[in-house]
Amino acid sequence: MTTSIHVSALDGIVNVNSVFTLAVLIGLAWNPTDPNNNLISEPSCNPGPSVAEDLVAFHVYSFSSFLFSSLIALGLKQAIRITKSPAYHPPVEFLAHINRSLLRVGMLVSGVGSVFGCGFLMLALVNVVQIKLGTLACGSSQSFAAVVPLVILVPIGLLVYVCMVLYAFTR
Repeated sequence: MTTSIHVSALDGIVNVNSVFTLAVLIGLAWNPTDPNNNLISEPSCNPGPSVAEDLVAFHVYSFSSFLFSSLIALGLKQAIRITKSPAYHPPVEFLAHINRSLLRVGMLVSGVGSVFGCGFLMLALVNVVQIKLGTLACGSSQSFAAVVPLVILVPIGLLVYVCMVLYAFTR
């Protein structure tokens, strides 16, 4: 029973990481230096090249964090589920005996990778807003209107996620 719950949790981590990884890859395909791809009316609010560099760096950090987390989760899943298929009957799936402490640590590490990936993705989105709507230092109300909910809601969601992972870790 407990092991199937762990497998379901690991499936959830892999599925969410896959969606975020797709978003990161789409973000990397976008050209942030295209001058026709922004809504900035005041030239002094245009971001410098460091914002575009940070955007790409945060996308790569996010991608590597999600990939790390997914690989750990998939490895744990493979350690839990073992398939045995003798030639004389159809494959039978059974649960393996696994060190519970190692499973917990692996799930915790996978969760930490997802949290870091979300944090880096949030920072990348802040840079997207600055490229599209103007730098935060310029005081653009549109930039602040886009960034403030992002930096409030994402950390709240991550806090809930971390609390649930820690709760599962202690049970």
